[in-house]
Amino acid sequence: MPVNPFTPGETIVVSGIQSSGTLHIGNYFGALRQHIALQKAHPSYYFIVNYHAMTTVKDAGELRAHTLDAAITYLALGFDPDRSNLFVQSDVPLLNELTWIFFCLTPVSQLEKATSYKDKIAQGLSANCGLFNYPILQASDILIYGGTTVPVGADQRQHIEITRNTAQRFNHSFCPEDPVFPIPEAYIVDSVAVVPGIDGRKMSKSYGNTIGIFDEGKVLSQRIRRIVTDSTPLHAPKDPDTDNVFALLRLFADNVKLEEIREAYLKGGYGYGHAKKELEQQILHHFAAARERRRELLAHPDYVMDVLRQGARNARLRADACMERVRELTGLITTYPA
Repeated sequence: MPVNPFTPGETIVVSGIQSSGTLHIGNYFGALRQHIALQKAHPSYYFIVNYHAMTTVKDAGELRAHTLDAAITYLALGFDPDRSNLFVQSDVPLLNELTWIFFCLTPVSQLEKATSYKDKIAQGLSANCGLFNYPILQASDILIYGGTTVPVGADQRQHIEITRNTAQRFNHSFCPEDPVFPIPEAYIVDSVAVVPGIDGRKMSKSYGNTIGIFDEGKVLSQRIRRIVTDSTPLHAPKDPDTDNVFALLRLFADNVKLEEIREAYLKGGYGYGHAKKELEQQILHHFAAARERRRELLAHPDYVMDVLRQGARNARLRADACMERVRELTGLITTYPA
């Protein structure tokens, strides 16, 4: 009989990033930065969620390009493949088997209450089954590796609660005396829970209001110039706490520089154009080393693929052990050799 595949009390960090577009500074502060920091303390499984991206991306070339670009972004920002695992979601197709099992335990009413689904439909996205069932595939993403700590943005809090409910339902239904799945906890940095986009709404690829992590030159200048501000004239005092440019500066400037800019806002004579120029310089400086590392990685695509392959091997070993136990508990008979 297969034994429990996960060690009780072990901390496993699991999270993913969607490959539905170019990654932006909202992705960095809301997820990527935490992913890279946590890998130093715990075993980690980070994946590029190309299955999830298919809910909105319908072009094969676009999906491939964004998937590889996400991997390069992780590595450029400091991901260490000797410490943790980076791989592509579709390299672990066992996810879909586990997702079906979870479907059979999940009330439709729970998914109908998902606010993320409602928000995306309100934005005009197609109400397809993939989008509706998104939280259950996400639950499989986390549980198949025995994830206990899940760094996510604040908007994903409800999805993690669905994951917790899913783990509890499975354990209660099939293995109440020896639970297979640990109950994961969301890891959310509330201070940067929402990064504003250039239109003032949450920065999101679906809104088209993003600033790319590696934007530079005219592209970066044009994006920053488009940040929405009010009509307060140059000479008048301004409220930094209600301004989108200052909200972004908070993420990049050190305390001394930030206080200097705050005082300039309140004094008057400091225009939004000045603040936007400062923001551009702060972004360029913050990502300078990563931008150079990205150029090196683009010149060595074989290295990137090797990292993804090794991460996938490690992830599949863990997923195989999980599914062997799950099949035994649920009565799924497998006659074809692995």
